[in-house]
Amino acid sequence: MEKIIEENKQGTSLVLEQKEGNAKKLFIESYGCQMNFSDSEIVASILVNQGYNTTQNLEEADLVLVNTCSIRDKAEQTIRKRLEKYNAVKKINPNMKVGVLGCMAERLKDKFLEEEKIVDMVVGPDAYKDIPNLLKDVEDGRDAINVILSKEETYGDIAPVRLNSNGVTAFVSITRGCDNMCTFCVVPFTRGRERSREPQSILDEIQDLWNRGFKEVTLLGQNVDSYLWYGGGLKKDFVKATDMQKATAVDFAQLLNLSATQFPKMRFRFSTSNPQDMHVEVIEVMAKHHNICNYIHLPVQSGSTRILKEMNRQHTREEYMTLIDNIKRIIPDISLSQDMITGFPTETEEDHLDTLSLMEYVKYDFGFMFAYSERPGTMAARKMEDDVPDDVKKRRLTEIVDLQQVHALEKTKRFIGQTVEVLVEKDSKRSSEHWSGRNSQNTVVVFAKENYKPGDFVNVKITDCTAATLIGEAVGYSEIMQS
Repeated sequence: MEKIIEENKQGTSLVLEQKEGNAKKLFIESYGCQMNFSDSEIVASILVNQGYNTTQNLEEADLVLVNTCSIRDKAEQTIRKRLEKYNAVKKINPNMKVGVLGCMAERLKDKFLEEEKIVDMVVGPDAYKDIPNLLKDVEDGRDAINVILSKEETYGDIAPVRLNSNGVTAFVSITRGCDNMCTFCVVPFTRGRERSREPQSILDEIQDLWNRGFKEVTLLGQNVDSYLWYGGGLKKDFVKATDMQKATAVDFAQLLNLSATQFPKMRFRFSTSNPQDMHVEVIEVMAKHHNICNYIHLPVQSGSTRILKEMNRQHTREEYMTLIDNIKRIIPDISLSQDMITGFPTETEEDHLDTLSLMEYVKYDFGFMFAYSERPGTMAARKMEDDVPDDVKKRRLTEIVDLQQVHALEKTKRFIGQTVEVLVEKDSKRSSEHWSGRNSQNTVVVFAKENYKPGDFVNVKITDCTAATLIGEAVGYSEIMQS
């Protein structure tokens, strides 16, 4: 399982269109990966039907929910500080109820309710449909906790309310849970075993987004490449499927192909991929369709085969490099990004140099890089000593980040002089006279607004760049708009 943590989105409080007649106020805040933000949309959808409208004013809320992340200790500490803030407000507004959702709820369970008494309700990632019942328990003075992990729940029957949406791009969840059991990761324990969502429900959700004017969908899961629908149930139980189920099963390459074919004027991305599960068929489907973006987030975590084995990653350095070679052969203008953990237990200087040399080999466009922090409950925490000193972790992390910045600038510069297709998303952060969007390779592009509008696909000639942003001039609508 890999997670992209977008720092600028952390702690976003969500707001949606007010439903007439709803009198109660919901304040919902999200931390962590894209899956958590997507789950918050599901929770909001459930609560709209329970009489709640969202608010961004904490002080007026009847119900405060925080959707939590356990991936790093820093994330948990941030959430604890927010809970302190909620409880300070609760002293002024004693009728306000506070609930913890998501991965931290699953990990700490009744500790929040019984030991610390800082929340009224604890809800794991598979129990969101039970929130109305749990709220009744709270009203009746009973402990309200449901952290049961499901073998079936995919929320495929709930149409998420799009919160804080730009009206152009959206996430669609296709899998839940993870089977990979990486030794550093809490996700299999907080989100349960891997199961996939029925493909027609995914296509129906994309159709609804298209009807409402959305132009780009990111297919989302802890591990999208292992998507496998064979009539329901856990991925690990596919071996017990009937011959008919196996013959009619839909894998990720087929789902991606179906999506791109049925919605030729919509652009598709996906996240996150696991190297061991990414097959050449997926890359070939990407190459076949102009409307599937040439970008893959392909976390590796370490460049050392020895450390990869300690992490229980199911691939070697050499296998990963072969996969990279195949991707670049089939899609030469691909952009790649990584997750990297430095300072994992027993990591030597030689292991660290293996990571740097792998980065030189791949030359990633983007990266998400962290020093190892021990997560309670994981196999690494139970079986391995966190034996790399903090100062060594910091120095190695600095070397990784510095190298990534060199590669990022190099990869961004390659677009200068090229014309790229950009989906207009929003105003540029620095100028209301410019639009901001992304090209197929996921690089941000900024250009003068002229007569273009959000949702337009525009050809932009690139004239300049920074390490993270392309700057250019619009030269007309792209082919996807004209066909």
